Amino acid sequence: MTLTVCRIDDRLIHGQVVVGWGRPFEIERIVLVDDEVAASEFERELYRMAVPEQMALEFLTVAEATARLPALAEARDRVLVLTGSIPVMAALARSHPELVRQINVGAVHDGPGRREYARYVYLSEQELATLLGLVDLGIKVRAQDLPEARAISVAGWKPTR
Repeated sequence: MTLTVCRIDDRLIHGQVVVGWGRPFEIERIVLVDDEVAASEFERELYRMAVPEQMALEFLTVAEATARLPALAEARDRVLVLTGSIPVMAALARSHPELVRQINVGAVHDGPGRREYARYVYLSEQELATLLGLVDLGIKVRAQDLPEARAISVAGWKPTR
């Protein structure tokens, strides 16, 4: 088996993740992978408020998620693995490329050293190289803000400006 959705979104949990991705994919569990959030009760509580009661929510460190990915992939419920950064998702994908077969790049906002590749994806040269390295492993990496939007393959990306 594989995980239902593996998404990179630097905003982490918000309506687009819960409603936009959760409903069409009938997500039953969100696994947020972030060392800082996992260590902060305050942040965990803020994110809990954004998730409906019927949807399970777990907060894992990168190390915990790496160890748990096989069990999550075999779970009966539909799982969305969410990271806020490309390096974290890349670490998970490299640890279990047989489970992380597709990665959705949902939102990576502008910042120092980043260039625009899609209206909601800005990448540094290193981040682009990391994503292309995952493509070389046979992982489908596509930018897509919502499931009904056209998916844009990262392979062959050029900056838009």
